[in-house]
Amino acid sequence: MSAAAVALDRQIRPVYDALDTGSNKSAIVTCNKLLKKYPRHELIKALKALALVRSQKIEESLVLCEEVLELKPTSDATLTAMMHVLRGLGRHKDMVKMFEEAYKQQPHNEELGIQNFFANVRASQWKSAQLVATRMHKQFQDDRYLYWTVISTVLQAEEHGTPLQLRELLYKLAHRLVVSSPTPSYVNSERFHLHLSILLKLDLIDDAHKLLDSPVGRNICATNLSCNELRREVWKLKGLIQEEGDSAKGLILDKDDRNWLEFLSVLDATFADLADKGTDPSEEALDVTRARIRDTEQLFLKVVEKDGLRDRTGLLSLLELEKRSRAHGLSSDENRLITLLQEYLEKFSHKPSCHQDLLSYTQLKGDELQKWKTILDSFSFSFSTEDELARVINLLKLQRHNLLPSEITHDAETARAALYTEKYLQGLKFGATLPSTELQPADDLALLAATSYVSLWKLTTDDGYLYSAVALLEYALIKSKQSYSAKLMLVRLYRLLGAPAQALEHYRALRVKQVQNETLSYFILSRTSMFSSAAIGDLTFASECLEANQIYLTNSQETGDFIIRAFSAEKYSQIPEFVTFEDRLENSLQRDLIKIEHLRMRLAHENIISDIVDLELIELKFIFDRVHHDNRDTNVLPSYQPRSSPDFNTQTLLFDIYEGHGFLRTFLKLYIRCLQQGSDLDDTVEEKLLIGDRPKKRPDVPGDLSLRDRLCERSEEDLKELTQDEVSLVEFAGALGDWLEKYHDYARPHPSAVLAEASKQTELKTGHPLKGLEIPVSNGNGHKKDEEVPAFVEPPELIVRYFDEMKTKFNELKDASSPVEALHVAAIVQEAFLILVVESLRFKNQTVVKQNKLGNLAASIKSIRTNAIANLKEISVGLIKRSESECTAESRKAFVEECSMVIDAGIDHDFVLGVAKKGLDARKKVLEGFGKGIARICTNYTTN
Repeated sequence: MSAAAVALDRQIRPVYDALDTGSNKSAIVTCNKLLKKYPRHELIKALKALALVRSQKIEESLVLCEEVLELKPTSDATLTAMMHVLRGLGRHKDMVKMFEEAYKQQPHNEELGIQNFFANVRASQWKSAQLVATRMHKQFQDDRYLYWTVISTVLQAEEHGTPLQLRELLYKLAHRLVVSSPTPSYVNSERFHLHLSILLKLDLIDDAHKLLDSPVGRNICATNLSCNELRREVWKLKGLIQEEGDSAKGLILDKDDRNWLEFLSVLDATFADLADKGTDPSEEALDVTRARIRDTEQLFLKVVEKDGLRDRTGLLSLLELEKRSRAHGLSSDENRLITLLQEYLEKFSHKPSCHQDLLSYTQLKGDELQKWKTILDSFSFSFSTEDELARVINLLKLQRHNLLPSEITHDAETARAALYTEKYLQGLKFGATLPSTELQPADDLALLAATSYVSLWKLTTDDGYLYSAVALLEYALIKSKQSYSAKLMLVRLYRLLGAPAQALEHYRALRVKQVQNETLSYFILSRTSMFSSAAIGDLTFASECLEANQIYLTNSQETGDFIIRAFSAEKYSQIPEFVTFEDRLENSLQRDLIKIEHLRMRLAHENIISDIVDLELIELKFIFDRVHHDNRDTNVLPSYQPRSSPDFNTQTLLFDIYEGHGFLRTFLKLYIRCLQQGSDLDDTVEEKLLIGDRPKKRPDVPGDLSLRDRLCERSEEDLKELTQDEVSLVEFAGALGDWLEKYHDYARPHPSAVLAEASKQTELKTGHPLKGLEIPVSNGNGHKKDEEVPAFVEPPELIVRYFDEMKTKFNELKDASSPVEALHVAAIVQEAFLILVVESLRFKNQTVVKQNKLGNLAASIKSIRTNAIANLKEISVGLIKRSESECTAESRKAFVEECSMVIDAGIDHDFVLGVAKKGLDARKKVLEGFGKGIARICTNYTTN
């Protein structure tokens, strides 16, 4: 390196340091100084573009970005900097093109070839990645590149939308490449796994069996769990279940292997003949199976005798054997299952896993159920040791699980709630000396009691039982600060009671990290806009939405790096999992449900202007055609409700509705149509102004339907995921859109005018006009000169009377014991008004109205807005008045009186009073905040 290059490198080093420490402004200043000396230096320009992107100065970065790309860089430093710039701008296709150009200029540079391949991998362009890897293998003769070709071909086949016929051809191509490799796949366990996966995709079971049954194959499976998992699948497909079972017997007896998979192999082998024969097996097959059942039973009995109280696997396997025997009508003793269940209880009822272990074996009916209940009742429910406490907890859970509908009455549930609470308070003595980081042994009794209180609430609709559940769970958290389940339950219950601040406090106490935001954030962010006071500047819940979104930003930035590392290390078994993980997060249902909630809060918080409308429209259109994945964890919340009742998760859903794909589709259609009508952007303008890559088009989208037609479609199945008030909002928005559509189309400015204005604004900001825009001369209007002004049509009756009817409904609900439904109605009316604001934004401009002769329309819209504001003001007053009755001495006293059961059980009165104060204060704040927010919105949009 020359002295001048060394000196320049020394001058550039501070830019790297500034970028590493997040000092983007300092990096920009340093780059500007250097560019005065070296105005054409591509690396300095690339680093400045990166600093600008990180500073969200997109227009300025684009100018530098284009300049560097035109230079077709080949240096590693510049390419790396530009890779980060283009990723930040969402321009993955340009990144691929940049590395392709660099590789073309230096075709013998292997490192550039690898970077070109990785660029295609980051963009999920598997076909291009396959071609690059093929070229590299021919050129550099490295087997690694051959397997990169193979895995790229497999991933191309597994892409959503790949036709079945093409998919099979791609698998055959991958297979041909593997078998043509000069080095056999079994020299590397990961390559061997890839080879086996392809054989399974092609149903070449004999070939897979031959590989696995070789000495090398057996050795790999003995040391590699992924390959052994495939081996089990191949053995099953090959019909070697019996051989697998015999092998597992040897491991169980000779090596004391207690892996449950081995026991399942023995069980599968026992019933192998019946599995193949369907529902009408021959008598010979039945006789063979009976003999095998006896042999298997003897094997499992030996395990039980050998393990004693050390391990429960033997007894569980006997239970599973009896369950399967019954399913095939081959049980030799009708009392055998009950006997085994009793034996399990006697030996392992003190184990924390006992309840979960036995659930699948206690789906009993009739006389057998009564026998089981008698056995449970025969045990003592007193305890003097921690093991006895665990036994009592398991017994109570099992008792509750099999309650019949006739046994779930008010009096019976009241008695159970009292019993669970009493036992919980008695059991606290065993955790009195535990550190605060440990869970109390009696915690599950508090959860059982809360479950019973919720059951009472469902039976009576009396919120007092929710108060009792909240008070008990809050007390449990004092004793067991790390109780994850109690916190989740409280999140649900506080939302049902209209106390979102308390729900958020407990949700934040969970310290949700990384991908847990994807699986758990729905607990707090489901319909969260109805609890938000964003209109008065309280962005608590809006910030929570942004916080939850960090995992998706991390996914787009980091998961690609994990995939690259997996390719570099040849971890072929991991690559499909990383790709699937990235896809499931990128196309997450929860991500876009959060987006809808954030949009609803943003419209309430910010003054609605054209920039907001345009940005939100583009983002929602990107979302619209995604194939969404629901990754939410609905099993994390414990449920100890009887099997004859809905589980705790279902019982505590807000409005008894679990919003999913239908909810998202409906609101995407609603808002895209609304924003599209309020925006000046049409498809032509979007195509020219959009910065990042466009989303891939779904192959299953009907080609004969326009976007407008798809937005106007309504699905009754989708509407089932909405409340009745949300359905009325959809109908209002649809009627409003139908009424105003022709006026929007007539008054919307010509695309050329929009592009010219965008170019002008960019030039003012950066000193450079937008590149690549061909701006034709227009006549200045959105319509043709000979096109007539649309005739004025009076608004539909649905629109005219909507706000009056919703105010009437609010008045009916505002004095209910729980304010949640009234708050929901208020939020829907506010949302309807904001949709009206977006739809009528164009017609607030007097110049547009006069130029397009839409005076009658503007007057009609003004009349609707005036009426809407009048109704919203009344609703605002109603919410504020209701808030004044919350957290008063009387309301706190009533709360405490409703909790008499937990107080009588031994929980301190003052503690319950503190819970009441916090909960009712949270309710007061949300009612007051939302009421004042509506008043502020009315002030902001009052018509003149």
